[in-house]
Amino acid sequence: MSDARHLVWDGCLNVRDLGGLPLTGGGRTRPGAVVRADNLDRLTAEGWAALRSYGVRTVVDLRNEEEYRPLLPLPEGLTLVRVPLDELAGPQWWARFGGLDGTPLAFRPYLDNCPDAVAAVVAAVAHAAPGGVVVHCGAGRDRTGLAALVLLALAGVAPEAIAADYRLSADNLRPLWGLLGRPDEQAAIEKILANAGTTAHEVVLEVLAEFDPAELLPAADIAAVRARLAG
Repeated sequence: MSDARHLVWDGCLNVRDLGGLPLTGGGRTRPGAVVRADNLDRLTAEGWAALRSYGVRTVVDLRNEEEYRPLLPLPEGLTLVRVPLDELAGPQWWARFGGLDGTPLAFRPYLDNCPDAVAAVVAAVAHAAPGGVVVHCGAGRDRTGLAALVLLALAGVAPEAIAADYRLSADNLRPLWGLLGRPDEQAAIEKILANAGTTAHEVVLEVLAEFDPAELLPAADIAAVRARLAG
């Protein structure tokens, strides 16, 4: 990942700008428009200052409300929008597809069975006030990975670039497991994917090949996300 996309916000490990990615029709996504991140609860005062200096004015939190345990209060001038993807999936989704959670194999079932939740993520970005938007969850890999996939697909980013962006989180998160005293989750994820006869890269490309935003999302929100990310 280029240094321009990697952002250093003290307290976070997995932050990157979704700008600078190649569009299928030529050109690149706009820097500073949308950032993907891991748990903002860990941000120090310096981290929040860096976030604000980068131009972020809207925080879209994809976690359930009970996961919210910030070290510091949300700074003034920032708007918090909650879209709790796990809660919105509902118990039937978890009973059927919960074993895929933590892997990109969960993306297609979520898109197919939770269209209102996906639309809520897109609306949060489409309707955000002027300024940058940061979308985050806990690790910035799964819920945020799904959100980034949808947003980048709407912007017209090349599928290979979307798949490559997804894979960056695995390396970024390696220090986190040590901090939490837990084994690296990537080995378990790779085992699930191997048992399914696929890879994360292949799964993301397959999801993108079958994703039809017009079936899920209001045309005005699609246009607004494209305008924000791709101009």
